[in-house]
Amino acid sequence: MVNGYAEVVPAEVLDGRPAGAGPPEQGGSTVSITVVGASGDLAKKKIFPALFALFYEDCLPEHFTVFGYARSKMNDAELGTMISRTLTCRIDKRENCGDKMEQFLQRCFYQPGQYNTEEGFAELDRKLKEKEAGRIPNRLFYLSVPPNIFVDVVRSASRTASSSSGWTRFIVEKPFGRDSESSGELTRSLKKYLAEEQIFRIDHYLGKELVENLSVLRFSNLVFEPLWSRNYIRNVQLIFSEDFGTEGRGGYFDNYGIIRDIMQNHLLQILALFAMETPVSLDAEDIRNEKVKVLRSMRPLKLEDVVVGQYKGHTRGGRSFPGYADDPTVPKGSVTPTFAAAALFIDNARWDGVPFLMKAGKALHTRRAEIRVQFRRVPGNLYRRRSIGTDLDTATNELVLRVQPDEAIYLRINSKVPGLGMRLDRSDLNLLYSERYRREIPDAYERLLLDAVEGEHRLFIRSDELDAAWAIFTPVLRELEDRRVAPELYPYGSRGPVGAHYLAANYNVRWGDIAGDDGSF
Repeated sequence: MVNGYAEVVPAEVLDGRPAGAGPPEQGGSTVSITVVGASGDLAKKKIFPALFALFYEDCLPEHFTVFGYARSKMNDAELGTMISRTLTCRIDKRENCGDKMEQFLQRCFYQPGQYNTEEGFAELDRKLKEKEAGRIPNRLFYLSVPPNIFVDVVRSASRTASSSSGWTRFIVEKPFGRDSESSGELTRSLKKYLAEEQIFRIDHYLGKELVENLSVLRFSNLVFEPLWSRNYIRNVQLIFSEDFGTEGRGGYFDNYGIIRDIMQNHLLQILALFAMETPVSLDAEDIRNEKVKVLRSMRPLKLEDVVVGQYKGHTRGGRSFPGYADDPTVPKGSVTPTFAAAALFIDNARWDGVPFLMKAGKALHTRRAEIRVQFRRVPGNLYRRRSIGTDLDTATNELVLRVQPDEAIYLRINSKVPGLGMRLDRSDLNLLYSERYRREIPDAYERLLLDAVEGEHRLFIRSDELDAAWAIFTPVLRELEDRRVAPELYPYGSRGPVGAHYLAANYNVRWGDIAGDDGSF
């Protein structure tokens, strides 16, 4: 690394061959994908199904092998039985589903072993070599394990199970530390054993279809590209809500809270993509350079620009919903927020003075993730002079990208209500993906796993990008915890704390997802 940016590396090194090596041998290459933590929920529910989906769509190399690695005692057949329960086929290709599933499972193997010793990985290396015989070995390790053992796994695997002549890459799941200090220490520890080019820090939200479409929408449509600045945009809202609580995972969640779990990574990454300047090209480093510039231009969050909440028990429709503090895995007296809203600002020429409002929460009234862009009102609007059925100061144009569920893009405009009179109404010009595109949208993990196999870093987080992101949130996180700021309680299934609305009002903003204005169609 030079000044936080990736060094220029010879093409043959990026291709997996040592510098100065000749062309690949005639046997071709093979890819071995090892899922470390194969018995965990993430592996079973997301990673193995994503790998099968890529195989089903013929997106993986012709020669590949999948290994599961974990401490659990299992054999190859038991691994196959375990993961087969979560494999599904694409909607439009069901006729050969069973055959493809059997072919995939025949390429799946298991190696038990500890995470902090080299013996298990040495045995894995021996088995990998058996499957790779005669081909250039390329190896991808997916670390589906808790962050406190990332370094142990990387140390052991890199020393004993790295490819001798091909590439070796590691996908690392969040969380990447708890603050600037711990994140920096994790990066330094990983780089003792790996080059930056070998580390793929995954944020699965960057693989979402609508997040991928964000840049396309902006940079390839003249109707939007000139409007993407403080001159026309009044505010930007990034909204994430879940309609369920911690559901027995309170012990894990309590160590992080909603700000670390959602805002510092998922929402901030989307914000950086939204607000970045036009990159020189679509190359990974050009895009990541622009994202870093945005993050470095942002003010560190202050406590007065943050509202935190925690859901409490609630009875609705004769059914009782427990509060966060009722979870037996949550420490007594916990003030960990399950909801947070924040106002962030980018101090550069394009976005000076535009509030970027985030809110994220659990146990809310609905499940959604969306980006809302509220535009400024039309100067001197003729129709403000008459009583026409809508308040044009608040009913301005709004662009919404619904990331989940029911992926959609819609533009809210003011239009005339049919009839002899002159009354205006708000209408939606919408692109509902399920109606426009008659095919299943790939899961985010599919896109990101494929990128990692192909060595594409564009949707993965670089170390200096991670440092800049933590610098924004670390001061307020420390203040919240040092002062043990009590979160505002809100009922399970509600719209969250009232304080979030006051925060938005401070900047003359109204949340776009409030009742009667949620863009449903």
